[in-house]
Amino acid sequence: MKSRIGVGIVGFGTVGTGVAKILLNSAALITRRVGVSIELVRVADLDITRDRGVALAPGVLTTDVKQVLTDPNVDIVIELIGGYDTAKRVMLDAIAAGKHVVTANKALLALHGEEIFQAATSKGVELGFEASVGGGIPVIRALTEGLAGNRIESIYGIINGTSNYILSRMTHEGHSFQEVLQDAQRAGYAEADPTFDVAGIDSAHKLAILACLAYGMPVNFKEVYTEGITNITPIDIAYAKQFGYTIKLLGIAKLMDGEIEARVHPTMLPSTSPIAQVEDVYNAIQLVGDAVGDVVLYGRGAGSMPTGSAVVSDIIAIARNVIKGSIGRVPVASFQQDQRRPLRLRPMEEISSLYYLRFTVVDRPSVLAQIAGELGRCGISISSMVQQGRCEGQTVPVVIKTHSAKERDVQTALREINRKPFVSEPTMLIRVEGKDE
Repeated sequence: MKSRIGVGIVGFGTVGTGVAKILLNSAALITRRVGVSIELVRVADLDITRDRGVALAPGVLTTDVKQVLTDPNVDIVIELIGGYDTAKRVMLDAIAAGKHVVTANKALLALHGEEIFQAATSKGVELGFEASVGGGIPVIRALTEGLAGNRIESIYGIINGTSNYILSRMTHEGHSFQEVLQDAQRAGYAEADPTFDVAGIDSAHKLAILACLAYGMPVNFKEVYTEGITNITPIDIAYAKQFGYTIKLLGIAKLMDGEIEARVHPTMLPSTSPIAQVEDVYNAIQLVGDAVGDVVLYGRGAGSMPTGSAVVSDIIAIARNVIKGSIGRVPVASFQQDQRRPLRLRPMEEISSLYYLRFTVVDRPSVLAQIAGELGRCGISISSMVQQGRCEGQTVPVVIKTHSAKERDVQTALREINRKPFVSEPTMLIRVEGKDE
């Protein structure tokens, strides 16, 4: 049996620093849990002079990635550089060298996961990616092990802390999206270019990974419907409250009649639901299994130490498998590779939902009748309607909540309604999750 497990880190940024701190500060605890020591052998980064607040042994730091990949004392390579091409090359080279790999790189796995999964399976090495979704929340292990006896019926995830911070601030303070975004950038919660976060792309990367594991199928990230929060306004948040809802950016995956829905968009949730109450930069993921029912996981979705915690959990899991001779005990992608099955990813126009629709119209007779008539012609039933105040001849909001309807029918109706001369701006649409009344 091995007397120690050697680890090499590629990328000594925010997360890499957190991983190093945990491995060093909790070394005794980790040894007690694993049975042997886990030794930080190599750390590669382009900048090895900046003080990260962690003291490494002499000779550990290097600017040469090959020293990590070829060192016979490194059993597990931790890829934390992010991005695509270089990170992919590091991971595949490590796998080819027979080394186990841990990564936090959700974008790479969402786009090239199948190739990496296949490489790891063929080589007989472990691949850990707990940190790729939800930061410190152990959702990957929940899907692959804790809920392995369940058919996963649905996943609802707040899986981007930046968007949740912005929507939380807008909800409680009534500020516009742009105002809160600027505050988030000043506070370091949003990047200078926040597109990946606020446009829903980061959430879609993570949802593709969750759906892949939950349903045992390859998920093409480019087929995940993705819509961000940039068009959400204080008026929509106020109407949501009036209806008893809260707006969150959700990643949603569902198993429906043998097909999979996978979509990211702003969603109105009943304000009493657990994930509707998740605030600030926190993440939450609600998993619904046929046997277990609802399971909600909540915690910090990013940051040096929370994400570092998830990386170290993978290191420990792999180390345990190594010393017990049980590599491959849990399949890389949750299902046995030869048992993964392609399922149809249902196109967005075929999904059914409840809808919130806000029309901006000139206040004059017959407007409501024409809107209701067009919705009716498309088979869309109205659940409730709000029109506050009268301003004849001026523009006013008219808000309608529908019963369950097909996306295709709703979009058809809106195209017709938006052409009407009394409509002054495109209709706002937000999908609603909840019981049809």
